Amino acid sequence: MKTVFISKNEKTITELLRQAAQQNLILRFPDGHEFALAEVDDFDREIELARQNDKLMAYLDERVGERATIPLDDNNKELRLYSTKLRSKKESP
Repeated sequence: MKTVFISKNEKTITELLRQAAQQNLILRFPDGHEFALAEVDDFDREIELARQNDKLMAYLDERVGERATIPLDDNNKELRLYSTKLRSKKESP
C-alpha cells in the first residue's frame, strides 16, 4: 500500500482513484488523519455482502451439521417406488 500525503492544495479525487486502481493508497492529511483508498473488485464485494447476510450465514451453519448426502442411485430407486405406488393408487378403484 502506498502512502499519499494530501497537501492543502489537495489532489483531485479522479487522480487519486486512478492511482488507487494501480495500488491501494493511504491518504494522509496534514492534521494526521489517515484514510485507505482501495479498489474493490466484484468478488470481494460479493463475499463481504454474503458475510453480512444473517439468513445465508444461518443456512450455511445449518448445512454444516447435516448428515452425508444420499447417493443418486438410492434417490432414483426411491422415486421410482414412490411413483409406482402413486400410479397403483390411481389405477385402483
